[in-house]
Amino acid sequence: MFEIDNQRAILDRRALMAELNALAERVSDPSNPGPELVEILKRHLQAGRDQIQRRFLGNSRGAQAGLTSAHEASFLVDQLLRGLFDFTTQRAFPLGNPTVAERLTLIAVGGYGRGELAPYSDIDLLFLLPYKMAPYCEQVVEFMLYRLWDLGLKVGQAARSVEECMRQADSDLTIRTNLLEARYIWGDQGLYDEFQKRFAKQIVKGHAEPFYQGKLAERNARHHKHGGSRYTLEPNIKEGKGGLRDLQTLLWLARFCCGASSMQDLVKSGMLTAAERATFDKALNFYWTLRYHLHYLTGRGEERLTFDLQPEIARRLGYTDHAGTKGVERLMKHYFLIAKSVGGLTRYVCAAIEAQFIKKPMLRLPALGILKKELGGFPIEGGRLTIPRADHFSQHPGDLLRIFAVSQRHDVEIHPTAMTAMSHSLRLVDRIRDDPAANALFLDMLTSEKGPEQTLRRLSEVGVLGRFIPDFGRVVAQMQYDMYHSYTVDEHTLFAIGILTRIESGELKDEAPIASQVVKEVISRRVLYLAVLLHDIAKGRAGDHSLLGGDVAEKLCPRLGLTAEETEQVAWLVRYHLLMSNTAFRRDIDDPKTIADFVDLVQSPERLRLLLVLTVSDIRAVGPKTWNGWKAQLLRELYTRAFNQMMGGLNTTEEDRAASVISLLKQELPDWSDDDIASHAARGHSAYWLAFPPAALGRHARMIRAAEMEERPLSVEFNVDRWRAMTEVTIYTPDRQGLFSQLAGAMALCGANIVDARIVTLRNGKAIDTFFVQDGEGGPFDRPARLARLSSTITRVLEAPDQTLAQLQDLPPLANPAALNFPVIPRVLIDNKASATHTVVEVNGRDRRGLLYYLTAALTKLNLQISSAKVSTFGHRAIDVFYVKDHFGLKIESDQRLKALRSTLMTVLAEAETGDAAPSRAVMVDSWPPVAPSSAAQ
Repeated sequence: MFEIDNQRAILDRRALMAELNALAERVSDPSNPGPELVEILKRHLQAGRDQIQRRFLGNSRGAQAGLTSAHEASFLVDQLLRGLFDFTTQRAFPLGNPTVAERLTLIAVGGYGRGELAPYSDIDLLFLLPYKMAPYCEQVVEFMLYRLWDLGLKVGQAARSVEECMRQADSDLTIRTNLLEARYIWGDQGLYDEFQKRFAKQIVKGHAEPFYQGKLAERNARHHKHGGSRYTLEPNIKEGKGGLRDLQTLLWLARFCCGASSMQDLVKSGMLTAAERATFDKALNFYWTLRYHLHYLTGRGEERLTFDLQPEIARRLGYTDHAGTKGVERLMKHYFLIAKSVGGLTRYVCAAIEAQFIKKPMLRLPALGILKKELGGFPIEGGRLTIPRADHFSQHPGDLLRIFAVSQRHDVEIHPTAMTAMSHSLRLVDRIRDDPAANALFLDMLTSEKGPEQTLRRLSEVGVLGRFIPDFGRVVAQMQYDMYHSYTVDEHTLFAIGILTRIESGELKDEAPIASQVVKEVISRRVLYLAVLLHDIAKGRAGDHSLLGGDVAEKLCPRLGLTAEETEQVAWLVRYHLLMSNTAFRRDIDDPKTIADFVDLVQSPERLRLLLVLTVSDIRAVGPKTWNGWKAQLLRELYTRAFNQMMGGLNTTEEDRAASVISLLKQELPDWSDDDIASHAARGHSAYWLAFPPAALGRHARMIRAAEMEERPLSVEFNVDRWRAMTEVTIYTPDRQGLFSQLAGAMALCGANIVDARIVTLRNGKAIDTFFVQDGEGGPFDRPARLARLSSTITRVLEAPDQTLAQLQDLPPLANPAALNFPVIPRVLIDNKASATHTVVEVNGRDRRGLLYYLTAALTKLNLQISSAKVSTFGHRAIDVFYVKDHFGLKIESDQRLKALRSTLMTVLAEAETGDAAPSRAVMVDSWPPVAPSSAAQ
């Protein structure tokens, strides 16, 4: 048992029993002592908890602070239960000469059985009986449980005979695991000994393999439930992959399969090294310290290390900002490295157990139907590749890569023994890093059609990938501290490789049809796969990671065997890997100048194809909810227009293209006469006809005709597009100053998130404004009740704008308060070169409810016309882009007006902050030149 310092300061059982005995003497019936019994117990319990908390907070940076507190909390409950048990059996229900059936033992099981409790942990108890429940035992159990519940303890309890325990443990893996950790607390010691002997003989002996396989399957299911990655940015430290439960699983396997009472027993038996045991202890202590901070900070059994808690825990643990890295990022990198080490420990322990206790079938190759003893010179053990002797890699360092190539080629797993040997031989990777054969082998694995993601993941897990490509080693466990990314840099990169493979195989043809088509036309797969592998390789360094990553590519690609031409392509793709998403999501691709500038940078159809597939892989790998049909549509439109211009398909005038669109409109309106079409066409400018597809123009035409015939002052229509995951809201009404801003305010009041907008004033003085909106989850805003509310809100806003829009002040400014933990430096970027007809204003700031309304209201007050708006949200950061003109229809070029524009928008952005990003820190930039795009949002 863990040694507790100054135990009586936590709970002095003598003093407790003195009070309980005095109570028994005072009351007439000790079996009905009234509330005073609970008050005595509660006072001692709270005093012990306060003592433990003082000790923990006074030593929370200590190496064993959390684990020590966990043992102290278990000791506290032990002593309390012993006191209550004695009062119950000696005072409330005294029994002078109990029969055999009246024997009773109190046992701790589960985590409490291990002697570890968090502040808000459940207390799992087993009331052990010799046979079925006797009336006396039932009285004792009921009396104790009611008092424990009155204390507010969360008790998981069972009352079973020894025989019932054996029967249920035999049929249920969870019960078997809980009883494996059974620990005697109080009562009949002989009954506990009998239970332990029968458990060892009937449940444990001869059943190592099914328990081993069952716990690994249980672990895999748990990992899948919690995201399947140990590198999620808000990890569950208890249940997540690489977390506390994985360490506990290793203990269960060691106890059940090896008869070890602790990890130290595995060291004594030679199954683990002292260094590996030290790694286990370090991880266990670290997790318990984090867990105690989480419980104390939240006042509940919180197990997720969420964004809002990470900064405070980092501060408490002494992680400070330095060398360009935030303290919270250093905490999380430490966490991810610990989680990675738990994966290594799992391999070590499993290898040791399998070597001694698990049957070892040979490998059957399905294609040949024959059994094999070796593959590629590597022996087969337990159906997996291994090495012939412990020092194999020191004699053949090239096999550190070759074993993965054989595993990939034949779809065979690598034995934990070999993985363990690799992790101990990482320094040998330095000897093969510049070997042309090794580099060619790595490139073959990267570009293989047989699952490069899984192979790279194994290479990374064991540490070979980070050693072979040191720049990749720098981003292992590198956190991206924002609410947009869901994974660390290395995990995001590996996911992106997997998505690229799925695009190639056609798995994503419904989600990304154009990428799935053009990837077949890519000339160099080596260029594409290396660009995906390296696109974020320079994250976490001072400077633009895109530009720095291009420099890394220029040095690494020749080493890997790429030609000068291929190297130039990879470096360009890495430098410009954000260009396509920035253009599609933040620029008006209906503006010919946008397409022209984009084509000038991309230059060739091959590069355009590569960039599209890279962009789709990158976005889909950010997180489970970042990709949708709307983004797919924008990228498809940009790709199509750029490709057409490269191939000479856009050499017609704007008027000619508008005329072509109007001719297509006739197909959408088959019941309209030529005169009707001509009359309607006279309403719009060329820019209007080019801003929408024919189907949308057809809906507009019918809407306008109905409104004019019925003389309606306002028409609102909705078109739900589920493939693009958005709803198109079209408003037709007389134009007036501030109309766009008022409509944006109406959307904000109803919780509709605007992702794009087109503002058109027709020649008849009417506005046909179109908003593309989503709900808070990134799906279409489509529930009938919400659409009806939006329609009525638009009407109310246009009738009484000041009164209705004032309600925005009553809404919480942030949908997720955790966003305040992420500093945002507001920026206003003004570009007079991106469009031939408009001034492009890009606004970067903290996202909040109604931000678009406040920004457009400010632009209206400056007497600016807004022609279109592109709205993007990246977690806690909003990037809104406006195409504006002055009231004469010209660009804003006066220095005085540009200064006023910046100042006004900066004031709006400053109101979204709470002191963490003051306006004085803003970056004001005059233009956005066509160079490697900013990575601020990515």
